Amino acid sequence: MTKLFYLIIYDLPDTKAANKRRTRLHKLLSGYGKWTQYSVFECFLTKLQFTKLQVKIEKLIKQQEDSVRIYVLDAFAVRNTIAYGSEQPKHNETIIL
Repeated sequence: MTKLFYLIIYDLPDTKAANKRRTRLHKLLSGYGKWTQYSVFECFLTKLQFTKLQVKIEKLIKQQEDSVRIYVLDAFAVRNTIAYGSEQPKHNETIIL
Protein backbone atom coordinates (compact mmCIF):
# COMPACT_ATOMS: atom_id res chain seq x y z
CA MET A 1 0.00 0.00 0.00
CA THR A 2 1.51 3.30 -1.09
CA LYS A 3 1.89 6.04 1.50
CA LEU A 4 2.75 9.64 0.84
CA PHE A 5 4.35 12.09 3.24
CA TYR A 6 2.10 14.91 4.42
CA LEU A 7 3.49 17.94 6.20
CA ILE A 8 0.62 19.53 8.11
CA ILE A 9 1.04 23.02 9.54
CA TYR A 10 -1.64 24.93 11.40
CA ASP A 11 -2.17 28.35 12.93
CA LEU A 12 -5.26 29.30 14.91
CA PRO A 13 -6.03 32.64 16.57
CA ASP A 14 -5.47 33.20 20.27
CA THR A 15 -9.07 33.09 21.50
CA LYS A 16 -10.79 30.80 23.98
CA ALA A 17 -12.81 29.06 21.26
CA ALA A 18 -9.79 28.70 18.95
CA ASN A 19 -7.69 27.31 21.81
CA LYS A 20 -10.25 24.51 22.22
CA ARG A 21 -10.15 23.83 18.46
CA ARG A 22 -6.34 23.87 18.55
CA THR A 23 -6.31 21.25 21.30
CA ARG A 24 -8.77 19.05 19.39
CA LEU A 25 -6.78 19.49 16.16
CA HIS A 26 -3.53 18.57 17.92
CA LYS A 27 -5.12 15.42 19.38
CA LEU A 28 -6.57 14.50 15.99
CA LEU A 29 -3.24 14.90 14.20
CA SER A 30 -1.43 12.98 16.95
CA GLY A 31 -3.40 9.93 15.86
CA TYR A 32 -2.14 10.27 12.29
CA GLY A 33 1.47 11.33 12.53
CA LYS A 34 4.43 12.65 14.49
CA TRP A 35 4.43 16.04 16.20
CA THR A 36 7.75 17.60 15.20
CA GLN A 37 7.41 21.29 16.01
CA TYR A 38 4.90 23.49 17.81
CA SER A 39 2.21 23.47 15.10
CA VAL A 40 3.74 20.97 12.68
CA PHE A 41 2.99 17.29 12.10
CA GLU A 42 4.69 14.84 9.74
CA CYS A 43 2.40 12.04 8.56
CA PHE A 44 2.89 9.03 6.30
CA LEU A 45 -0.61 8.17 5.11
CA THR A 46 -2.43 6.11 2.54
CA LYS A 47 -4.87 7.91 0.27
CA LEU A 48 -7.80 6.58 2.33
CA GLN A 49 -6.26 7.69 5.63
CA PHE A 50 -5.59 11.14 4.20
CA THR A 51 -9.14 11.48 2.88
CA LYS A 52 -10.57 10.57 6.30
CA LEU A 53 -8.23 13.06 7.96
CA GLN A 54 -9.23 15.82 5.54
CA VAL A 55 -12.91 15.34 6.35
CA LYS A 56 -12.20 15.51 10.09
CA ILE A 57 -10.07 18.65 9.73
CA GLU A 58 -12.73 20.37 7.61
CA LYS A 59 -15.38 19.63 10.26
CA LEU A 60 -13.14 20.82 13.10
CA ILE A 61 -11.77 24.15 11.92
CA LYS A 62 -13.42 27.49 11.17
CA GLN A 63 -12.30 28.37 7.66
CA GLN A 64 -12.75 32.12 8.24
CA GLU A 65 -10.45 32.13 11.29
CA ASP A 66 -8.10 29.17 11.15
CA SER A 67 -5.27 28.27 8.81
CA VAL A 68 -4.24 24.69 8.03
CA ARG A 69 -1.74 23.95 5.27
CA ILE A 70 -1.02 20.45 4.02
CA TYR A 71 1.99 19.83 1.82
CA VAL A 72 1.99 16.52 -0.04
CA LEU A 73 5.48 15.19 -0.70
CA ASP A 74 6.63 12.12 -2.55
CA ALA A 75 9.47 9.80 -1.52
CA PHE A 76 11.98 11.81 -3.56
CA ALA A 77 11.14 15.03 -1.70
CA VAL A 78 11.34 13.28 1.67
CA ARG A 79 14.77 11.83 0.85
CA ASN A 80 15.97 15.33 -0.03
CA THR A 81 14.76 16.92 3.21
CA ILE A 82 17.37 18.94 5.04
CA ALA A 83 16.96 18.96 8.82
CA TYR A 84 19.12 20.79 11.34
CA GLY A 85 18.92 19.88 15.00
CA SER A 86 16.56 16.97 14.47
CA GLU A 87 16.30 13.75 12.54
CA GLN A 88 15.09 13.33 8.98
CA PRO A 89 11.42 12.41 8.52
CA LYS A 90 11.03 8.66 8.67
CA HIS A 91 8.19 6.24 8.44
CA ASN A 92 7.91 4.17 11.60
CA GLU A 93 6.03 0.93 11.13
CA THR A 94 4.16 -0.52 14.09
CA ILE A 95 3.89 -4.27 14.04
CA ILE A 96 1.29 -5.83 16.32
CA LEU A 97 1.69 -9.54 16.98
